[in-house]
Amino acid sequence: MTAAPAATENATVGRSLETATQRLRAAGIEGARRDARVLLAAALDLDPAAVMAWPERRLAPGERARIDALIARRAAREPVSRILGRREFWSLDFAVSPATLDPRPDSEALVAAMLARLPDRSAPLEILDLGTGTGCLLLTLLSELPAARGLGVDIGPAALATARGNAERLGLARRAAFVADSWGQGLAGSWQAIISNPPYIKDRDIAALAPEVAEYDPRAALSGGADGLEAYRALIPQAARLLAPDGLLGLEIGHDQQAEVEDLLERNGLRPEARIRDLAGIERCLVARSARDGQSPKKVVGNTGITH
Repeated sequence: MTAAPAATENATVGRSLETATQRLRAAGIEGARRDARVLLAAALDLDPAAVMAWPERRLAPGERARIDALIARRAAREPVSRILGRREFWSLDFAVSPATLDPRPDSEALVAAMLARLPDRSAPLEILDLGTGTGCLLLTLLSELPAARGLGVDIGPAALATARGNAERLGLARRAAFVADSWGQGLAGSWQAIISNPPYIKDRDIAALAPEVAEYDPRAALSGGADGLEAYRALIPQAARLLAPDGLLGLEIGHDQQAEVEDLLERNGLRPEARIRDLAGIERCLVARSARDGQSPKKVVGNTGITH
């Protein structure tokens, strides 16, 4: 029997972690050691903490090959979430697919802003998510609001399939439904809360984004048209129509779009209430309310599949 190469014989978790970290740093990746640790853990079917706790563990040839394959993908700037097929958001585990935007921690600011403005978390709220993607915004809110129900809307069947799968895995499928629609144009009724993270990147700026975004997020989830506001022009009138009296609208926005989006809100009869900053101090979200008075009419769900 032919002996294994010395490099394989001497390969350990610790040495592989150092080699992988150096390779990712050379590729210009921030957080190279963190990403290397996560990918080693995935290749070895270990918890990431075990990678640090067991550096002397020797690797079998097949394990070394799996590590090399994953590190090569990350060195080519494929995001870790795309490699693993999942992303943590609000401490929940979401599957991602080529049809969906990769959820980012910055979007948690929108969830926090909505929760802070819902005075009774036990209330039987109806929540609408326009452009749901993975369903991360809607499903995270439902995880914090035990009596709430929600509808996620997306134009793409593949994105809707991903969102439905996430609802099943998180045990939220009985309170969440998903339908194909363009920014709520085909919906009726009234909703106490509407959320959206629409595409807001100017078309000319997409190519300059980090490769992890420009090359791996679907263009439809990034492209906001020539000025980045195309989706807001489509969805804000629908949100104004669908919000219950005093209903709450939360929107993620680009860093320089606050004034223009607030103008769109006001021109559609919505009251801008707050600008919300993310962890980096960037104004990431706008919150607005319906300016309509009166009692909220009974919710008309339509063909959503939600059981009442």
